[in-house]
Amino acid sequence: MRPAALLAPWLAGVLALASAAALAEEGAPKAPRIAAEPAAFDFGKALPQRTLEKEFVIRNYGSADLKIEGVTTTCGCTVAQLASDVIPPGKSLPLRVSLETRSSLGRVERRVLVRSNDPLRPRIEITVSVTVAQPR
Repeated sequence: MRPAALLAPWLAGVLALASAAALAEEGAPKAPRIAAEPAAFDFGKALPQRTLEKEFVIRNYGSADLKIEGVTTTCGCTVAQLASDVIPPGKSLPLRVSLETRSSLGRVERRVLVRSNDPLRPRIEITVSVTVAQPR
């Protein structure tokens, strides 16, 4: 059998699936979809009394405006700032997170909670962590 003859049924199947997905998407209601990139970050080792910063990306890969209803953290030593509370479809915004090591020693892990109008994932968590070492 010729290679082209072997590919023809496979290609037809792929095209049929793509067409079905496109038709299903057309009939689906418009909705936002949230994603955080990355979902977690480890700063590695740091000294006490330091402020560590990381920029995350909050992305809307849906078909309607993503409305951020709130951004909170699990500790006062962590601050998260988003420039806007609305992200249009296909767009993204930076989420700036800072973590103060204060006088902690050892492993520190904090979470940033982002609440939105995404019907499938109304709340996402971003984790930041660090190992605070004693100064020598």
